[in-house]
Amino acid sequence: MNYTVFMPVLIAFAFSAILGPIIIPVLRKLKMNQTEREDGVKSHLKKAGTPSTGGEIILLSVVLTSIFYIKDYPKIIPILFVTVGFGLIGFLDDYLKVVMKRSDGLYPKQKMALQIVVTAIFAFYVVKFTDVSLKMLIPFSGGKYLDIGWLAIVLMFFAVIGTVNGVNFTDGLDGLASSVTVLVATFFTVVAIGTKSGIEPVTCAVVGALLGFLLFNVYPASVFMGDTGSLALGGFVASTAYMLQMPIFILIVGLIYLVEVLSVMIQVTYFKKTGGKRIFKMAPIHHHFELCGWSETRVVAVFSIITALLCLVALMAM
Repeated sequence: MNYTVFMPVLIAFAFSAILGPIIIPVLRKLKMNQTEREDGVKSHLKKAGTPSTGGEIILLSVVLTSIFYIKDYPKIIPILFVTVGFGLIGFLDDYLKVVMKRSDGLYPKQKMALQIVVTAIFAFYVVKFTDVSLKMLIPFSGGKYLDIGWLAIVLMFFAVIGTVNGVNFTDGLDGLASSVTVLVATFFTVVAIGTKSGIEPVTCAVVGALLGFLLFNVYPASVFMGDTGSLALGGFVASTAYMLQMPIFILIVGLIYLVEVLSVMIQVTYFKKTGGKRIFKMAPIHHHFELCGWSETRVVAVFSIITALLCLVALMAM
């Protein structure tokens, strides 16, 4: 086996580990700091003041690593575009919230419009400039693919934007989104290498970048990824799944993302329908478990274990 295929992991890890101590003090100096809701989880109030736009560390590490491979692996281009594109949307959102003190950041319509634009460009590129089919591998089917014709484009918008926002909701505890997504990225790396898809440098780069970022993001975190990181990672997961013709598999390996989104939707709907009653103590659901007495580290560990097992299930489903 050619072990040099794993070099992007080490390169991206090195970039991330080096950039962390450089970028974090700069974020502190620029006052790009976390603010916590008074009505939120009380134990999180101590997090106020922690730099909250550390996703740049992940993005820069992935991009700098990918530069070495982009010539020989052109299929990583659309994944890089979506990852950076959503990362820039997240950065703009973080900047408006933290620096400009606009509590909501980008308005919902603005954020959705930008997400639609990035997804549309990705869809156009995949259809016009790659040989990647929009047929989707069906789990546990023995290699059969689902072909829904032009509806696959419509589904792509829901899948990409849904995944992006799912990762965003998951980013609420020290190391949670990083730990879950590094496992998902590892799954995609195994598949990419096994199928010789030509995208393994970027999946390896994300694994390395996240491992390096976790040095600063595990409890107690000295930096948070913010929307810059969470939206970028969501874009990576969705675009990688499509380049591998495996968007249906997001429902398996990314089940945590889905549950986080559903918990918010259920909570909001139930709250409105019942005039103020709640199903969960707090949403997204990781906060519910915290308020039930779980520590942050326990929530992260359990969610990561679930994701690791689901990744194994997904490998069996191919």
